[in-house]
Amino acid sequence: MNGENITLSEKIVSPSYVRQGAQARRGHEQLIRHLLDQGKCPEEGWSESTVELFLSELAVMDSNNFLGNCGVGEREGRVASGLVARRHYRLIHGIGRSGDIAAVQPKAAGSSLLNKLTNSVVLDVLRISGVRSVASCFVVPMATGMSLTLCFLTLRHRRPKARYIIWPRIDQKSCFKSMITAGFEPVVVENVLEGDELRTDLEAVQRKIEELGAENVLCVHSTTSCFAPRVPDRLEELAAMCAKYDIPHIVNNAYGVQSSKCMHLIQQGARVGRIDAFVQSLDKNFMVPVGGAIIAGFDESFVQEISKMYPGRASASPSLDVLITLLTLGANGYKKYLSERKEIYSFLAEELKSLASAHGERLLHTPHNPISLAMSLDGLQASSNQAVTQLGSMLFTRQVSGARVIPLGKEQIISGHTFRGFMSHSESYPCPYLNAASAVGITRGDVTLCMKRLDKCLKALKKDGKAAGSSPTAALANQEAPLTND
Repeated sequence: MNGENITLSEKIVSPSYVRQGAQARRGHEQLIRHLLDQGKCPEEGWSESTVELFLSELAVMDSNNFLGNCGVGEREGRVASGLVARRHYRLIHGIGRSGDIAAVQPKAAGSSLLNKLTNSVVLDVLRISGVRSVASCFVVPMATGMSLTLCFLTLRHRRPKARYIIWPRIDQKSCFKSMITAGFEPVVVENVLEGDELRTDLEAVQRKIEELGAENVLCVHSTTSCFAPRVPDRLEELAAMCAKYDIPHIVNNAYGVQSSKCMHLIQQGARVGRIDAFVQSLDKNFMVPVGGAIIAGFDESFVQEISKMYPGRASASPSLDVLITLLTLGANGYKKYLSERKEIYSFLAEELKSLASAHGERLLHTPHNPISLAMSLDGLQASSNQAVTQLGSMLFTRQVSGARVIPLGKEQIISGHTFRGFMSHSESYPCPYLNAASAVGITRGDVTLCMKRLDKCLKALKKDGKAAGSSPTAALANQEAPLTND
């Protein structure tokens, strides 16, 4: 409400009451003014009323919300359902223009402002999380795999003769398909086993570069966040190698923003060598719906080049979701989540180690993986390979989501390439195992309940395995009812 309307209101309601209300509104407006001025994530989170006031102010700047607007084009922000309009806070035009996802829309000043502010706030959070020298970033309405594809397609224009992407193996389909979709030939480099950990084979990467010829290599495609026993790639060494051979370096940092160790690796890699871009998921790092990612880099011109490669306008939903979330949490609220995640990682490790010991198994020693843990399943394997896979099914029916059970010897063909030992990141990992991760938003209650249900499943498998003479499958039929009252 502007000053003139406030004055008019004083003729209707007691001026002292109106002034008090106006002061309260100015408190909201000061927060918005600070965001517009600084473009950074606020230290303390905003109330929902401040967030909604801000979004309403943005929405009325878009042409579809103009009073008396007369639209005669094919894209006028028309929405048939009021429910859909409210779901999007009446910000209907999306972001970008047909030639550039970062461009300002004449019809949608509010949505354009939303896009610019989101990218600015997210950049601030990436710096807070550990990559202090990141120069630029933008939110793209695609998940991590397609966002990686966009990076590879941008590099095609810089290196038109290049055919190959060198990729230290990680058994996650979207990573592999992102290279295939972009039209390149992945060169899979197997990991080396060091203790329990699977680590980057630097010598093999260098051999591939020299064998293929640096000019024929589009980039090295490395990974930070991953499932144990694989650990983050040796980013500093890879970055130095890429600088030496003048080869671009793209990092899949899917859920690495929540890990200070992953972010430190990216910062150090950029300091000692070459990292052209790093890509991270919105949902995994910021607890928003699936559908968005952040593409970031240390050369602003290259990041802008990637954004211009995106064809057409884009959905504003991922930008809106992450901006609302970060304004609500504030920098301190997000840092608190990161701190709690790290504490629960230690708790999960202790609980999983204790449970493993009780069942004659062991927690695999993977100190270089800051998010994911793995527990051996040698005892189940000794019973039968089917018992290992059955454990995964039992956990799922008991509402334990996210735990991955990895048997030995599984093969998977993806786009013509055969992965032996698929999901274990290795052709011949020594033992089957179970994964669990401490990701942002996890609670101690999640860990405690998971351990309780996992313990019951392992006991049931052992009991039925003995009763069935090392063939537990038949006896397990009676164990499949979900345990919902733990």
